[in-house]
Amino acid sequence: MAMYAAVKNSWPLLLGLGLLMLGNGLQISLVGIRASLEGFPAAVTGLVMSGYYAGFLIGSIVTPKILANVGHVRVFAALASLASSAALIYVVFVDPIVWGAMRLLTGFSFAGLYIVCESWLNDAATNETRGQLLSVYMIIMMGGMAIGQLFLNLADPGGYTLFIFISVLISFALIPMALTANPAPNFTLSTRLKLKELYKISPLGIVGMFAQGITGGAFYGMAAVYGDNIGLSVAQISSFISIMIMGGVILQWPVGRLSDKFDRRMVLMVTTMLSGAAALLALYAGESGNFLLFLCAAALFGGFSVPLYSLCIAHTNDHLEPSKMVAASSGLILVNGAGAIFGPILVGPLMSLVGSMVFFGWIAFGHIAIGIFAIYRMYRAPATPMDEQGTFVAMPVRTGSGVAQMNPETEEWEEEEEAAPSTADAGEEEEIPEILDDGPALGSQNQ
Repeated sequence: MAMYAAVKNSWPLLLGLGLLMLGNGLQISLVGIRASLEGFPAAVTGLVMSGYYAGFLIGSIVTPKILANVGHVRVFAALASLASSAALIYVVFVDPIVWGAMRLLTGFSFAGLYIVCESWLNDAATNETRGQLLSVYMIIMMGGMAIGQLFLNLADPGGYTLFIFISVLISFALIPMALTANPAPNFTLSTRLKLKELYKISPLGIVGMFAQGITGGAFYGMAAVYGDNIGLSVAQISSFISIMIMGGVILQWPVGRLSDKFDRRMVLMVTTMLSGAAALLALYAGESGNFLLFLCAAALFGGFSVPLYSLCIAHTNDHLEPSKMVAASSGLILVNGAGAIFGPILVGPLMSLVGSMVFFGWIAFGHIAIGIFAIYRMYRAPATPMDEQGTFVAMPVRTGSGVAQMNPETEEWEEEEEAAPSTADAGEEEEIPEILDDGPALGSQNQ
């Protein structure tokens, strides 16, 4: 009943979020396909697509400060209007520089929109419902992204109709938010751990998040371009990307459950190696023209690669007390966003120089490299005892930093805070203790 009440009270927000994700999912692939149709080289398209991630990183840093001063509804309205307008400018000015600027504005806008949504949902949640509400949030986000791909088939990507449709979807997201009777929550700025502190806490967590950002940014930024280069139709491109995303949704929880029962680094290593193998299978299927095998490989790749984001956050949290989890997760999310900027920038020129096969080849290399680093850490440091390991929480990829506050693992900290409020100056950052190891060398692991 508590969960039903939380969803019922949050339905305007969840509806608005769903409309945003439909528009964003469609836009990600549409811009890539249209860039190919306009004759942009893959190297140029990579630079254009990286603009989204650069804007997202900037928005993740800047928006919380704006939100604290202006308020949720106004910030949401302003950013949704900005994103809606940007979607229309692509067809007015067909120029890589203009498109790159629009991708940057879109990334900035969506980072802020996610933070508004996450802050509002976190305020609506209780310790009892927070984990379930986060799951609903993730399903709406990734489901919306997957369904948005299929909207590519509604009209010709070479025309202007789909861009108008994106603008309409984003604009419609404003309606339930503007008319909601629910009061806007109070917003407090959260701190982030510095890069050096994060690396001390979990080398594997930060390396994995950065590398996942690079491979994920390359995939979402250039998948449509790759599909066009190997001769896939628009319907095939939309199906391939949608199936990849849904594969990630389906396997998030099974992979997470396994990571709660075994050394999380072992699960992370196995999933990254399987992701790399699936990417190589997709490369083979794509080059050989076997579309059915290609779809199966895409589903497997999504299923094993998407949970990596949540695994890295969970692994890092295993070495933290609850009071540090929000700061660490916020930092990891920004590290992931920084990595995503480099994905399209690196893959685009390589596709121009070597060919389309570099796309999945690069992604396979990135995941296998993470797996090798995980093996290194398993021999380098002891594993976290199972009774001290936290619970895996499935989190959507590429969200705002506010999602870190929705992690139910922080409940213990919140309860302690309520029971014994701190008298320390709120403006001072608490010193981070020296923790730190990923945990036991493989040979010293208790069986």
